[in-house]
Amino acid sequence: MDAVIAELSGTATPLWVIALRFVAACVLGGLIGLEREIRHKPAGLRTHIMVALAAAAFTVLTYETFDAHLDDAANADPLRLIEAIVAGVAFLGAGAIIRGNGSVQGITTGTGISFAGAVGFACGLGYLAIAAMITVISLLVLAVLGRISHDIAQHDD
Repeated sequence: MDAVIAELSGTATPLWVIALRFVAACVLGGLIGLEREIRHKPAGLRTHIMVALAAAAFTVLTYETFDAHLDDAANADPLRLIEAIVAGVAFLGAGAIIRGNGSVQGITTGTGISFAGAVGFACGLGYLAIAAMITVISLLVLAVLGRISHDIAQHDD
């Protein structure tokens, strides 16, 4: 039965491992998005989950393709994947930034989207501990430093 599943999946990585990576990307990206959602920001839970999942999917697909065509890919550079993910995520993050009335809004949400992409990339590679660390640190920055920043702004008024 395992041989049939392996043949149908066509992947070098077991499907349960790929599924675990995708679930981890969704959960960790979702934690960042949840913080943004709680603060009623334009890019929230679903956006961050989708960015993390997309980054994980592109990562897994790239490495599976590279593995499947190893003989044909002597000149392939899988590290170009980082450039592609960063470019796509940066485009989304830039879309979250709004400038008007002499102020700029959405920069933190834009960087949150970037972190979701990094989390997804790490999950896609199987670096779940690194992805968890990125998530925890970004949540600390968003929540703790966000509160401190808000208090300083209130004090200046």
